[in-house]
Amino acid sequence: MAGGKETPRQKMIGMMYLVFIAMLALNMSKEVLSAFGFMNEKLTENNTSTTDKNKQAYANLATKAIDQPEKFNDLNKQAIKIKTYSADFYSYLEELKDKMTANIEDSQDYESMDQTTFLDEYFFKGDKFTDEGKKFLAQINGFRTDVTNILGENKQFDNILVKRFSTNVVTNRDGKKIKWLDYRFKGFPLVASLTNLTQMQADIKNTEADIISNLLGGQLESEVSMTNYNGIVNLKKNAFYPGDKVEGTVVLGRYDPSLRPSRVVLNGKPYDNFENGAVNLDLRAGSVGDRKIEGTIFFMENEVEVPVPFESSYSVISKPNSAVVSADKMNVVYRGLQNPLTISIPGVPANLVRASAPGLRQVKGSSYIISPKAGDEVTISVTGKLPDGKPIKTPKTFRVKDIPAAMGSVRGQYGTVRMPKSGLVNTPVGAGLPDFLFDLDLQVTSFKVKVPGQLAIIVKGTKFNAAAKKALSKARRGDMINIFDIKAEIKNNSYKLKKVLPVNIELTN
Repeated sequence: MAGGKETPRQKMIGMMYLVFIAMLALNMSKEVLSAFGFMNEKLTENNTSTTDKNKQAYANLATKAIDQPEKFNDLNKQAIKIKTYSADFYSYLEELKDKMTANIEDSQDYESMDQTTFLDEYFFKGDKFTDEGKKFLAQINGFRTDVTNILGENKQFDNILVKRFSTNVVTNRDGKKIKWLDYRFKGFPLVASLTNLTQMQADIKNTEADIISNLLGGQLESEVSMTNYNGIVNLKKNAFYPGDKVEGTVVLGRYDPSLRPSRVVLNGKPYDNFENGAVNLDLRAGSVGDRKIEGTIFFMENEVEVPVPFESSYSVISKPNSAVVSADKMNVVYRGLQNPLTISIPGVPANLVRASAPGLRQVKGSSYIISPKAGDEVTISVTGKLPDGKPIKTPKTFRVKDIPAAMGSVRGQYGTVRMPKSGLVNTPVGAGLPDFLFDLDLQVTSFKVKVPGQLAIIVKGTKFNAAAKKALSKARRGDMINIFDIKAEIKNNSYKLKKVLPVNIELTN
């Protein structure tokens, strides 16, 4: 029959069969194109979510680098570099995607994105690569190499980086070796290539998340281990007379009352006077001289006894021989402020103690206020009479420092603040000194506003004027609005602030 002549009816049936197969292929092609498009949408949503989580992780690591620089500063420096390389690579891919879809009227009409022309011409020139194709490969290889170099001896991510960002020759299922760029992008529909690039962006975000989680989580896991606790001896006073009781407590570094030791060794002997996570000391001071308190608190961790050593010292003195001057809130005194001081001599009533220095005045008893003026130091001279009638005189020198630079703020936030354009228009610009020992009431008198692409606007007062609002109206989502050259003053104080740092606003819409 194969060699027989077909009848017109058989020819018609065959033609209808071919048309039917073509229609099935056409419908399947449209469904596949739509599937790629829907996948691209999901990947884009996931990238946005991962970006927000990564920002929080970077912020957490930056905060810990400030609080504990010895432990987290190097890790934070690594994270900053990884963040920079990732952002640059991600932006490059986003720009490439924008070029690919520049002529697409409906970005969600995936069935129309079946052409292969754009990347076939953008990346390839015959059997060779165009300059843009070479640049694309260089971006991938550069990102992989840069991140690997930053991690240094941390090799656990080498395989992940190679797997996610390899550009090596690929062997297909027929055993044929094909260049990676040809294998992944040549001859593919536009929507498939678009999804491929979005997946690569997802790989960037996931790589960031994996690495930052490792940098932050690995250090925190070490931090919470019992081996990193320190025993702290907290005495009620630092010097004692012969025969006095030495009273105080020995606690863990975190002062966690929920922890109970399995046993305690104090000065080489078992000691059982402890409760609520603290060892309560009840010792005799002994004779005149320096004394040590040392021992070990034992805790159970994973059914293993973990030792936590502690050590401290105190002095037993025969009588007071010097004045004690301490700043209530700081190690230095600040120019332009009323700095509280406590001035006393151990064993001497406050009414028998006299203190003098430029800008110093007594408030009540041992409480004093000092308002230093010129100079880098101020010396306080303290005199008094001991119980045996002998006079004592002690000078104490403090450093004098200017009030540190204030920081501009919006909605009580400093540095870079994310907020909508509509909220910024009527939000007052403030200033403050976060983490400063004194609570100062600062009033902003003027500032400058710089909108990308616009001239800087000078504003009097705390809120945007008409010119600033007009410039702001031209800003777009993602623009960084810079508020700088902020002028502020301390209410009811003639002291002139040296500087107010700027605040940046990242527009969210």
